[in-house]
Amino acid sequence: MKTIKDKQLLVAADFAGVELKDYICAHLEKHGWTITDIGVKSLDDPNPEMFHRIGLKVGAKIAEGEFERALIFCGTGMGIHIAASKCPRVHAAVVESPHAALRAITGNNVNVLAMGGHWIGKNLGIEIAEAYLYHNLGDGYEWWPNFYEFHKLAYDELNEFDYETFKKNGFEFPDAIDIPLDACDKPEELKYR
Repeated sequence: MKTIKDKQLLVAADFAGVELKDYICAHLEKHGWTITDIGVKSLDDPNPEMFHRIGLKVGAKIAEGEFERALIFCGTGMGIHIAASKCPRVHAAVVESPHAALRAITGNNVNVLAMGGHWIGKNLGIEIAEAYLYHNLGDGYEWWPNFYEFHKLAYDELNEFDYETFKKNGFEFPDAIDIPLDACDKPEELKYR
């Protein structure tokens, strides 16, 4: 598997996300990242592949364990993210801020992060990518007791989720384990000033 710790990243975009993708990838490559791009390479492409087909290809590479994480881009990030999410073991999110990207990885362990080329400025896109790529599940973004355990359980259950079994169980989780999570005030030393 090509991993984040080895600075290996899968990327893909449709025609509406290609400019944002190229800008972010150029920045990442300057900082030692190896990029594998399986989407549209240029606005001049005479026959660009559609967003959903690109999303499915990215999802398949994640599902098959070829890559640990991916960045994907279309006009809004929505369509390509929906397509990638059709593949098993893909946990995808659309984000529009560095804070959302940080939470997506530290709290939800997403392995595919989508951005919209129509909405995200190029420098903001770099900040989003870095927030996502330089963090991991449970990195301490949250200060709540049991934060990691709570979100790790959710990630594991979603990863193993089988709709037919869920349906047979009357849309219930008969053997569910719950981890208590009580929200608490942010410690003074972590508050923004």
